[in-house]
Amino acid sequence: MGTNKIIGAKIKTMREAKRLSPAEVAERSGLSVEQIGRIEDNVDFPSLAPLIKIARVLGVRLGTFLDDQAELGPVVCRKNDSREENTISFSNNSAASHKHMDYHSLSQDKSGRHMETFLIDVAPSGGADFIPSTHEGEEFIYVLEGIIEINYGQAAYVLEEGDSIYYDSIVAHHVHAYNGNRSKILGVVYTPY
Repeated sequence: MGTNKIIGAKIKTMREAKRLSPAEVAERSGLSVEQIGRIEDNVDFPSLAPLIKIARVLGVRLGTFLDDQAELGPVVCRKNDSREENTISFSNNSAASHKHMDYHSLSQDKSGRHMETFLIDVAPSGGADFIPSTHEGEEFIYVLEGIIEINYGQAAYVLEEGDSIYYDSIVAHHVHAYNGNRSKILGVVYTPY
């Protein structure tokens, strides 16, 4: 079972354990009932913003959806480890948009964490509309390969290999490949619990 399917199943299990209906989670998170259902049924793989909102409603860390094992000590992720089983594919907030980012978790085995670390493959967006995301916390991005563009509030930042950016996630933002080129980034997401 892929990580995306595990996320949907975990959300549904946690929601049911807290005796919350999809409608209650939708109302408290600001998402639609349909979106909650599509996430739980593994039809949609949402961006981080809806996942953070659902985590808040359920009273868990974002990492709870991504956790695989409960390792209390340090977690080492070797470059030759299989990344396929640790891949999470997110679309932006629009259910109609196509997937444009594959997140390879570097920390899913660490329990109790407050940061999520990912190697992220950013595919060309193919002219899709960019729907900005907002959520509590902070993000750090370091460009490993290619060129990316980050729309942040009213500004746009173009980052090349070796460049980085650190920003508050509460400001509307969107990360995408620049001029249709593939890129790879290291992303660190911090969400307060």
